[in-house]
Amino acid sequence: MRLQVFCEDRLGLTRELLDILARRNIDLRGIEIDQVGIIYLNCPEVEFEEFRHLMSEIRLISGVTDVRKIQFLPAEREHRELRALLETLSDPVFSVNLSGKVDMANKAAFRLMGSEESDLIGESANTVFPDFNFTHWLERDNAGQIHRQVVLSGMDYLMEVMPVYVTDSEDKDVLASAVIQLKQVSMNHLPTTLYRTPGEHGFEHLVGQSSKFRSLVNQAKKFAMLDAPLLIQGETGTGKEMLAKACHQRSHRAESPFLLVNCVSMPDDAAETELFGCAPTEGHEGKKGQLEQADGGTVFLYEVGEMSQHLQIKLLRFMQDGTFRRVGEEKEIKVDVRVICSTQKNLSERVTAGQFREDLYYRLNVLSLTVSPLRERPSDVQPLAELFLNQFAAELGQERPMLQQGVLELLNQYSWPGNVRQLRNVLFRAMTQIEEGCLTKDDIQLPETEQSAFLTEETLEGSLDDIMKRYESGILSNLYRSYPSTRKLAKRLSVSHTAVANKLREYSIGKK
Repeated sequence: MRLQVFCEDRLGLTRELLDILARRNIDLRGIEIDQVGIIYLNCPEVEFEEFRHLMSEIRLISGVTDVRKIQFLPAEREHRELRALLETLSDPVFSVNLSGKVDMANKAAFRLMGSEESDLIGESANTVFPDFNFTHWLERDNAGQIHRQVVLSGMDYLMEVMPVYVTDSEDKDVLASAVIQLKQVSMNHLPTTLYRTPGEHGFEHLVGQSSKFRSLVNQAKKFAMLDAPLLIQGETGTGKEMLAKACHQRSHRAESPFLLVNCVSMPDDAAETELFGCAPTEGHEGKKGQLEQADGGTVFLYEVGEMSQHLQIKLLRFMQDGTFRRVGEEKEIKVDVRVICSTQKNLSERVTAGQFREDLYYRLNVLSLTVSPLRERPSDVQPLAELFLNQFAAELGQERPMLQQGVLELLNQYSWPGNVRQLRNVLFRAMTQIEEGCLTKDDIQLPETEQSAFLTEETLEGSLDDIMKRYESGILSNLYRSYPSTRKLAKRLSVSHTAVANKLREYSIGKK
C-alpha cells in the first residue's frame, strides 16, 4: 500500500511515522518527502482492521493534517509515465549508467538488437556500440551531447548521446547517466531509391549469420587490404556489387573513387569509350574514361564475362602494366587503379569455349571470392528479412510490421532463384499489402519454382523424419499458392483429398 501524509514542517515528525510502522511490524519499502509538507510511504498491504488503526494512529501525530491511501508514489508514477513514453517511441532508446552498462531500453531497442531484455540489460555499452568509447566519454569532466553515425544490424543510424546531470547538495551539476537515441538515416524519401545501393557500404552493412556467409566476409576482409585484382563470382542477386564496395571501403583506397563499368548494357564502342575515354577532336573536348577518373581508387567491372574480345585485348594490356590509350589517341596514360570484377558466368567454361581470353582470365583471377546462393544458406534469410523490413519501414514512413507465425518458415522453405535481390523485392511488395501492422503469409507472393526446398547442410539437420517433413512442407506450401484448395491440390498431386487435408493441417498451411 502507498500512503500520502499531509503534515506541517516539524522536526522529528518523520521519525514518529517510522516508529509507528516499526511497532506494528510493518516493513517500509520506500519513502519520499516533498518540500511542501507531504510524506509518501510505501509499505506492504495489511488487513483492514490493522489498516484502520494505523490510519487513526498516524492522524494523532502532532502536525499531521491528513493521511490517505494512494495508488503510486510520485517517483513510481514518473517512472511508469517515462516508461510508457519510451515505449511509444519508434526510435530505439537506451539508458547507460556511470559504469558504462545499459540499465534501460525500450521495445524498439530490443527489436533492433534482436535480443531479450535479460540479455541487453547489464550489457556493456562499448559492446552494444563498438564504434564509440562510452567509458572514455563518461570519464570526461564536462561530457557534452554528441552525434555519431553508426551501423547496427546493417542499418545506418544517427546516434545521439545526451548526458543526464543532477544537482548535488552543493548545487553543482553531477553526471548521473547518459541517454542514447538512434535515428535511422534514410537514403532518400522516395520508394524508388530502395533498389539503389548506397555509395559507401562497408562490411558492417552486410548481414548474415550462416557459416558460409561468415567465412566469405572473413576472407573478403583479408583480400580487401591487398592491391591484386579480385574476381567475385556468384549467381544474380547475391550481392556481388555490395561485396566489392565493402572491399573498397576497407582498403587504403577508400578515400578515392569507386567507379562501376557495366560490361553488359552498352555497345562495344560505347563501352570502350566509357572504360578508356576518348581523345579530343575538332569541336569536341576529350573525355576521361572510368579508369582515368578512378586513379588511386577502384574500378568495378560488372559482368566481365560479357566483355567483347576487342575490349578483352585492351583490358589485358592495361592489366599488364597499368597503361592504356584513349580511343583515337596515341599518348599512353598510366594510372594506379585496383580492378575488381564480378561475373555470374563460369569464366573457366567460357575460356574453354573460346569466349573469354585465357591470359586475361588468369590476370583477373588472382584473388577470387564466390558468393553462395541464398538457398544454400537459409539461416541468412531471417536477418536479411529483418534488415529489409526495417529499411522499408523507414523509407515508407511506416511502423515496422509484426510477422505472423509461419512467415519466416515460409521464407526459409523457398529456394530464392533471384537470391537476396528477389527476397528484397518480395518483402517490399508485401509491405504494400499489410493491414493492421501485421505481415501475413497471404502478403508474401512467391513464384512457383521447380524445387522449393534445396538439400543443403543446414536443411539436412535433424532426423530423417525431420528432414522429410521439412521437404514435404516446402513442396505443399509452394504448390498451395497455385492450387489454393485441398481438392485442387489433391488432384495436382494425384492423392486423396483427405490425405492432402491432413498434411495441410499438420503443417499449418492455408486458412486456419
